[in-house]
Formats: sequence, structure tokens, C-alpha cells
Amino acid sequence: MRVPGVGRFLGWRHARTFVQIPLLLVAILMVLHGLFGPSLAPKNLATTLTWLHFRGVLALVILGAGNFFCFSCPFVLVRNIARKFFRPRWNWPQKLRNKWVSVGLFVVVLFIYELFDLWASPLWTAWLILAYFGTVLIVDGLFKHAAFCKFVCPLGQFNFVASTVSPLEVAVRDPEVCTDCHTKDCIRGRRDSGSDLVILQRGCELALFQPRKVGNMDCTFCLDCVHACPHDNVGILSRMPASELMAVEDHRSGIGHFSRRKDMAALMIVFTFGALLNAFGMVSPVYVVEKWLGHLLHLGIEAPVLATIFAFFLLVEPLVLLGGAAWFTQKSGGSRRTLMPLMVRYSYALVPLGFGMWLAHYGFHFFTGMFTIVPVSQSAMASLGWNFLGHPRWLWTGIPMRFVQPIELGFIILGFFGSLLVTHRLAEEDCPGHPMRAFIPWAIVCLLICAAALWLMFQPMEMRATFMMSS
Repeated sequence: MRVPGVGRFLGWRHARTFVQIPLLLVAILMVLHGLFGPSLAPKNLATTLTWLHFRGVLALVILGAGNFFCFSCPFVLVRNIARKFFRPRWNWPQKLRNKWVSVGLFVVVLFIYELFDLWASPLWTAWLILAYFGTVLIVDGLFKHAAFCKFVCPLGQFNFVASTVSPLEVAVRDPEVCTDCHTKDCIRGRRDSGSDLVILQRGCELALFQPRKVGNMDCTFCLDCVHACPHDNVGILSRMPASELMAVEDHRSGIGHFSRRKDMAALMIVFTFGALLNAFGMVSPVYVVEKWLGHLLHLGIEAPVLATIFAFFLLVEPLVLLGGAAWFTQKSGGSRRTLMPLMVRYSYALVPLGFGMWLAHYGFHFFTGMFTIVPVSQSAMASLGWNFLGHPRWLWTGIPMRFVQPIELGFIILGFFGSLLVTHRLAEEDCPGHPMRAFIPWAIVCLLICAAALWLMFQPMEMRATFMMSS
């Protein structure tokens, strides 16, 4: 916020809307092209932008700066416009104020992505975008605050978890200033001096009270707290990446204790093992496994076979690895915690490795197909009779694999060492005298996941939503 130019823009009250408008226009264009444009995925903006460019840029931005996609989210812009006409009446149900709904939707999105081959279907991709807009309008049209962002949105949960390893966070500059503050505008909103009922600037809709906020979890980088703070005491500050994953016992505003949140741990597990699952779906061995399962289960349709693979990756594998490591931690490390608290506690240490895998996967598609946006845009404009962009250059693809593969390996190795760092810090708290006894079982888990990730990256991969062949 103190950087010349950047800080002035972010401090502008309408900065978020300014960024959201062009993304909303792009989303509308993607939907229209998906519904009425060419059915061939590499020639359609809906599939090319969604499954090649958007995912890659999203992951890279989170790695370097934090959750700026949620800051620029076009779905929220539509919601804000709708709320000028329809006021939500209810609070989100108490029993659903957790991550279980969003975890389930996260798995559902991963499942339908593979089942319906969304990367190859502009029509289904367009309907998925429309479904997102519709769900936002329904949920936030009925319930107050930011219920969709905090409790429903699967994409938002991905961003929240990935942002825990970001080097930036929205935080207070001087805690003493907050101690002397009596209005608490950062969460209540800045109100009119003549009427306490008139809110001039809303506070945090996700119930994150800045003086007690820890890290990026549940933070959309909306900067409402920045604009509401009368003391200019909230900014975007640098911090040690993944530091919030090492403080699982700390109480944090709007979230509580990480170590007591089974729903949050489930989200971390789906995030990490879902990265392996999603990558496994695009390598050639998956077809061998599906064929073998089909014969074994006497099934001729894909859905139950795919569901079996999902159950293995997201239930059986985590249960075996995390349960085994927790048992060894109890026996060799002498931890007084029972198996479930240990599994919950150390699940957060897997996040850097999981994000490294997502970066490697999304980076593979993005870097090898980053220039395809040019011919696809040329083709889209030409179909409307606008030839000012020239003839489509379909030979424009991306960076050669010999340059991309080292980047992939770097992301995975970096994530691996990040997870080891978090694991060692947690082990030091569990066994102050002999931290290695608690560290080794979980380090082995990280090593096994890392080895699986590296194996996947060396398999022949589908060049989805492009004209390129597998390599």
C-alpha cells in the first residue's frame, strides 16, 4: 500500500470494481463463445481461457502476491449489483458455518471435470460458468454478508488454501493502534456520524477482525478493512510464506484454532491429494487403471469406475498415510495427542507440497499453451466479421517442454521442502526434546507424495484444449 502508484490505486475505493468490470466482460464473452462458438475446444475462448490461461495465471499470482483473484472476482461484482435491488434477509445457518459444503463441492467439481471432459467441451464449460453466477446470486441473494465466499465457493477455498503459502497478507501495521481504537471499523464498517445505521464503507464480510486475524485463510483481499480503517493501519504486508501453517494452535478471528477444525483439515487433504488426482487424470496410466477396474467390478460405464479412483485418492490413500504417520508419531515420538488430532494437526503441513503440485500441473498447461490465446482470439473476432486481428496463427502454442519441465520440477521440490519445514516446526512443538521422532514419519509421507508427483510429471501428458500432441 506504500508503493508509489500501486498503493494509490489499491487505496482507491473503486479499485476492486475497476478490476472486476473487464473480467466480467471477459466472462460474458467466454460464455457466449462457449454456447454459440465452435465446438472444438482449442478454437473456443471458453475452454482455452478457462483451462489453460486462467488456472495458470491464478496459481502464479497466488504464489507471488496472494489471493488477488478473489479481489478481482467478477461473480462478486454481479452479486453487489443484484444487492442494490434485493436485500438478503437471513444469516447463514449455524450448523453450516464450516467448510464441509465447500469441500464436497470441491470434490464434485474435480469429479465432473474428469467425467464430462470439461477441458474438451466449450458448451459444458460455459454452463459451469453460468452455474457459478447463478449460485452466487441465489446464496448471497438469500443470506447476508459473504456466505458464498466463506462457506460455499470451491474455487475460493482453493485460493484460500493456496494463499497460506503466499509472501503477502492483509494485516495491521501497528497492533497498538488497534488497541486504542474504539470504533472497530475494520469489521463493523465506517458509519455516518449522524446515524449509526448508515454504513459509508462496509467492514470485513467474512468476519475477520484485523487485530486478531492470522494469515490469509478466508481472506478475499477485498480491502474493505483497508478502506474502513480510520487510522490507515491496515495494509498488504510481507510475511514468511506458510508461517500461518506452523501456528495451528493459535486462535484466529473468524476461524478459531486450525488444530480443532476437522473440516479445515479435510479441505487441506482434498487440496493436496486432489492435486495428485487431477494430474493422474491426464496421464496415460489412468486409462489402464480404469480398464482394469471396469473388468474387476464388471462395470461398463465410467462414473462408478471414476468414483472408485476418487475414493482411493481422497479417502483410502490419505487415511493410510496420515493414519500410519500419526500412529508412528504416538509410538516413537511419545506425543500425547490421539490419532485424529495428530492427523488434523499435520494435514496443514502438506499444503506447500500440494500447492507445488498444482503449480507444476497448471504451469505445464499454461506455459506450453500460453500463446494459444492469440489465434483463438483472432478466430473469435473473425467469426464476427471483425478481421482487424488478422488471420489466426494456429502454430502459436507455447514454451517448449525442455524449458517447462525444469520449472515443473522446481515447483514440486520447492513445495516439498516447504512441507518439511512446516512439519519440523510442528514436530518441535510436539516433542521438544526429540523432534526428529515426530518429524520422520511425516517427512516420509511428504517424500512419498513428492515421489508420486515427480513420477506423474514424467508421464506422457494430454495437451488439453490445444492442438498440440501429447509429449
